[in-house]
Amino acid sequence: MKKIYKIRSIATWLCFIPSAALSLTLSAAEKPVKVYILSGQSNMVGMGQVVSRSSRWDKEFSGSVVSIYEGTYDPKADYDKLKPVNTVAIKQFGGEHPDEYPKGGTQVLRGFIEPKENGVYQFNPGYQDSSNCIMTVNGVEVFRKESDGKEIQKSIKLKSGEKVPFRIIQMLENGGALGWITRMDVPGTLTTLVREQGKFPYLADKDGSWKSRDDVWYKGVVTAGADKWLSIGCGASSAQIGPELGFGWMMGDFHDEPVLILKASQGNRSLAWDYLPPGSERYEIGDTIYAGYKDPQPSWKKGEEPKAGGWYAGKQYDDCFNAAKETLAKFDESFPQWKGRGYEIAGFVWFQGHKDHGDAVHSARYEQNLVNLIKTLRKEFNAPNAPFVVSTGCGNPGREGNGLTIAEAQLAVGDPAKHPEFKGNVKSVDIRDIWPTPEESPENQGYHYNQNAGAYMQIGEAMGKAMVELKKTR
Repeated sequence: MKKIYKIRSIATWLCFIPSAALSLTLSAAEKPVKVYILSGQSNMVGMGQVVSRSSRWDKEFSGSVVSIYEGTYDPKADYDKLKPVNTVAIKQFGGEHPDEYPKGGTQVLRGFIEPKENGVYQFNPGYQDSSNCIMTVNGVEVFRKESDGKEIQKSIKLKSGEKVPFRIIQMLENGGALGWITRMDVPGTLTTLVREQGKFPYLADKDGSWKSRDDVWYKGVVTAGADKWLSIGCGASSAQIGPELGFGWMMGDFHDEPVLILKASQGNRSLAWDYLPPGSERYEIGDTIYAGYKDPQPSWKKGEEPKAGGWYAGKQYDDCFNAAKETLAKFDESFPQWKGRGYEIAGFVWFQGHKDHGDAVHSARYEQNLVNLIKTLRKEFNAPNAPFVVSTGCGNPGREGNGLTIAEAQLAVGDPAKHPEFKGNVKSVDIRDIWPTPEESPENQGYHYNQNAGAYMQIGEAMGKAMVELKKTR
């Protein structure tokens, strides 16, 4: 009778059981979870905007008046035909401290909206209990939240300079002129790209609702700390994405087994100092000594001793990857949906470089440090043959000066002529052509791809494609 092995600690068993044998003895439902460790700096954390930032109601609203009608809210009542018992003009509309409404009945706010620019807008009236209301804009119901918490929103297209009426009926006696307005078609946001332009259609249902995968789990440590099935909101905030979304979707499609995306990253960190891998030794240039792993100062003059401080070379490496190891050490506890199943380190992805390009010495040292990083991570996670994808990380600046030096180093590790030891197991991805302009993006913030969600999706897909190619050639 064929023996079936139940793997509890794949890190131990994989050393002794060939992967081919595992494939023969375990079904897809029993095979260990595929773990991909993603790391780098802020662009790996994820700065792509899902939707433009909401702003508090302000000067786009005018002529606001609240009318009080007798009795509690009646869904059958026509409050436009009933006579109010009291009417009060709202002097302070919006902002952090808007006027409160008079008490004693059903509160109905009326006024006008004149948007600052053409666009598709969404409205979020009220806060906590005061959000139990119905809002119409130009006769269209755009928001409804019942007392049971069920919420319905509808976007509406408005024109700059065109004043249209709005009305908000409070279901509870607690209204106030507090709310948020969000433009939904800002160029470069994921909402605009998917819902307005039809790009990345696999991310949303036909009604525009965001999808999540039930076979790919995302967990972030240190930053981007979401812990959920892969969907939007796994970037720097719940309204931002990074490369994990496109990458994770591709790996979920590729594997029959479930996938864990484990992201350990931190913004504004260099490979030559913050992420310096264990085993990195001190080196000299002229009369200056540069830090090795655990040294407390980036550099110092010969004949001097480095001064102790609160940071040290490699501290970010330790923080990120120790957190990742702690998560995996408690795998059954961290991921109860896969309890007893075990895991396998399926690959690494590195997306970094911007911080190093501000220092010529750090840039020149990048290739050596990157080689050390690849070897050290594989050793520390007991995954000596795990595929490793490296992405150029300086974007457009990676075409000149120190940025070019770093990009060439990142590309070199994937070149078997320059690093034959990495042939077939390391792949470099050149994403320097992905560089959206501020005009087609939510922000003017070049080092974060202008927070263009489409850029992060393309980068993630490019990383995923590279990883799949490595997997297929093995």
